[in-house]
Amino acid sequence: MKIESFRTLNAVLRGGSFAAGAADMNLSPSAVSLQMKQMEQYFGQPLFDRSALQVRPNAFAAEVDAVLQDALARLDELRRRSTPAVEGRVRLGTIEPLQVTLLPPLLRKLRERYPQLDVRLVRGRATELTEKLKKGEIDAAIITQPETGGSSRLVWTPLFRETLVLIAPPDSTETRVAELFQRYEWIRFDKTTIGGRLAARYVAQHAPHARCRIEMQSLAALTALVSAGLGVCVLPEPGRNLLDVHPVRVLPLGKHAPYRQISFVCRQADEENRLVQALLEGARP
Repeated sequence: MKIESFRTLNAVLRGGSFAAGAADMNLSPSAVSLQMKQMEQYFGQPLFDRSALQVRPNAFAAEVDAVLQDALARLDELRRRSTPAVEGRVRLGTIEPLQVTLLPPLLRKLRERYPQLDVRLVRGRATELTEKLKKGEIDAAIITQPETGGSSRLVWTPLFRETLVLIAPPDSTETRVAELFQRYEWIRFDKTTIGGRLAARYVAQHAPHARCRIEMQSLAALTALVSAGLGVCVLPEPGRNLLDVHPVRVLPLGKHAPYRQISFVCRQADEENRLVQALLEGARP
C-alpha cells in the first residue's frame, strides 16, 4: 500500500467527500475512489458507509488516519535526524502575490531547520516560472496551478486554496454584487493570470454589463485603488497586512465562490531531492 493513498484518505476526511479529497490531492474523484477501495481490500474491512446517498467515513477510517498521520510525522522527524545536513543552494520561484503572505514564514521556518540551506528567490508569473522549471533555470516553484492540472512533466503538490472575494470601497453600502457593479467601475485583476481569468468568468456571469478601464496584476495596487473609491474588484482575498494599510469592504461570493489552487511544483527527477523536499516541507501549511 503506497503512502500517498494514506495522504489521500487524510484529504478525504478533512474535506468531507471524495470530490474534496480529489481537489486537494489533484486527482480525479474516480482515482480517489479506486485508492479507497484498494485500501479497504488491504485492511479487509470497509472504511466508508455507502448505505446513504453520500459516502461517509466510518470510525475505522478515522482510526487508520490517526495512526498513519502520527507514523508519517515520526518518519519525517527520523529522516531529518538520521540523514546528512541539508545544505547547498536551491532556486525557488514564486508569484508576486505570495511574496508578502507566504515567503516570510517559509523562509523563517527553513532558516530555523536548515541554516545551511541557501534559498535563492525568483519572482515571475506562473507561466514564466513553469517554463524556467522545465528548462532547469529554477529547482521548484510555488504558483497557481492551472485548472487543467498542469504539465504532466512536473510533479504538483497542492498546498492551499485561495478563495476569490469581492472588495468594495469602505464607504459603500450596497450588499448585492449586481448593485456594486452598477454603481462602481470594475477594476479587473489581470486576465492573463489564472486568478484573473477566474475573476473575469465570475463577473461575466453575475455582472455582464460591468464597466472596466483599469486592469492590473498587483493585489496591493488593486486593493489600494478600491480603497480610494475608484471601483470594485474580484480577486483572491487580501491579507491582513494589505487591509490594515488599504481598508476595503470584503464580501464573500457565496458557497460556490471561485478559487485558485496554490501548489508546489518541481521536476519529476527532483521529486526526492533533499533540497527540494526541504522547500516543500517549509511551504506546507
